[in-house]
Amino acid sequence: MEDSDQVGRAQRAKRGSPFLNTPQAANYLGISIRLLLRLRRGGGGPIYRRHCRFIQYHIDDLDAWSEANSGRAFRR
Repeated sequence: MEDSDQVGRAQRAKRGSPFLNTPQAANYLGISIRLLLRLRRGGGGPIYRRHCRFIQYHIDDLDAWSEANSGRAFRR
């Protein structure tokens, strides 16, 4: 899928539902799907929920994870 389509899908999902699937969550965070999957397996990624067989990420959890993992500029 094209990036613009993913962005549109994420924006529509945000308006209609606070939950995003893995590709939408990765796009929302600006990381690859593969990295998000590795983070989930390793336990260092954002909180996710399992709805039946589907993995869903709440936008608030993605924002909180992003904020907690934001880097700070190093100054001397």
